[in-house]
Amino acid sequence: MKPIAPLRRTSVRTLLATGLVTSLALVSGCAKSEDSADKNSSSAGQGDSGQVVASPDSGSGPTCTVDAYGSRKLDLKSATVGFSQSEKEANPFRIAETASLKAEAKRRGVKLLTANAQSQFSKQISDVQDLIAKGADLLVIAPLNSDGWEPVLRTASAKNIPIVTVDRKINATACKDYVSFIGSDFVEQGKRAADRMIEATGGKGEIAILLGAAGNNVTTERTQGFEDRLKEKAPGLRVVFKQTGEFAREKGQSVTENLIQSKPGIKGIYAENDEMGLGAVNALKGAGKKAGAVKIVTIDGTRNAVQGIVDGWIDGVIESNPRFGPLAFQTLDTFTQGGKVAQDIVIKDSAYTTANAKSDLGKAY
Repeated sequence: MKPIAPLRRTSVRTLLATGLVTSLALVSGCAKSEDSADKNSSSAGQGDSGQVVASPDSGSGPTCTVDAYGSRKLDLKSATVGFSQSEKEANPFRIAETASLKAEAKRRGVKLLTANAQSQFSKQISDVQDLIAKGADLLVIAPLNSDGWEPVLRTASAKNIPIVTVDRKINATACKDYVSFIGSDFVEQGKRAADRMIEATGGKGEIAILLGAAGNNVTTERTQGFEDRLKEKAPGLRVVFKQTGEFAREKGQSVTENLIQSKPGIKGIYAENDEMGLGAVNALKGAGKKAGAVKIVTIDGTRNAVQGIVDGWIDGVIESNPRFGPLAFQTLDTFTQGGKVAQDIVIKDSAYTTANAKSDLGKAY
C-alpha cells in the first residue's frame, strides 16, 4: 500500500515464532440470507461448527507483539472494545458475526461499542472515528472495502489504539497499521468451489461467475482461486460470463435473469456468496428451469443455501465461518497481555455437499 502519513509505530520486523497461542474450537456458523427464519437461527453459539485456527502450531508465520507494534499492555476486562460492522444485518453472515462478537464480549465482561456502516464505506470510516471518540481502547473492524483506511489508521495510531480486522483485509501493513487479520483463505475457497463445479459439470461446458462486491480482497481472491483451478484441472470448462451481484440476493437474481437470456446454454453458475446463489436459484425457478438443470456452487454456509442442496437446486457450498467473537477476543487478550499473536490467523472452513447437507443442516447459520 502507499505510504501512510507519518505513524508513530516502529517499522515492521519479521518475527518468526509460534502462530496464535492455542488451537481454539470456537463457536460456529456460516450464512447469508434475508429470510426471517435465518435471523432466528443465527445464534452466537451453535454447537460443533465453530472457528478453528488452520495451523496454530505451524511456527512459520510472522507474529506481532505490543513492543513490535508500538503499543502498550492493558487489561482487556477494563478496556472498551469498538466493533465496526460493514453491512446491514439483513445478511445472515453479518447477523452471526455481530452476534458472536456481542456474545463473547458479554461472556468476558468487556464493554463493547458497536456501529453498522449499512454498506456505505464513507459511513464506516466515520463510524470508526466515532468509536474512537467514544473511548474505544481497541478496535475490531469488519471492513467493507480494502482500500481507503488511511484516515482511521492515522487516528488510531495517534491514540495508540490496536486494530484487528476480521473477514476482510485492509491494504495496510500488519503489525504496523493493524495487529492481525482473522479470516478464511479466500483463494483456497475459490479453488474448492472450482473442484466442486468440475465434479458437478463433468469439467466441460460454459459457466458464469457472479462476482462479489468490488474493492475488497474477498472478491479478488475467490475469483483468482476459482479461475486458476479451472485452468489447471478443467480447461474445457469455460467462463463466458462475469458480472457483480454485489454479494446481494436481489442483485444476484437480476444478473442471473440477464444471464439466462444472453447465455441460454449455461451449464453452471459460481456465486461468490450464498446470497447471490440463492438469487440465481430464484431466477432459474422464474424461468421455468428444473432443479439441477444449471449447476450452482456458492460460498458461505447459510441455512438456506444448505437447504438448497437438500432440495436439489445447489450442488455445493464452501463454508466461510462468521463466528469471529471468541477468536477475536482471544487475540486481543493475548496481544494486550504482551504475548505473540499471528499477523494472519487463518481459520479452517468445511463444506456442504449432497453427501452431508441434510445431516449437517443444523450446523449452518
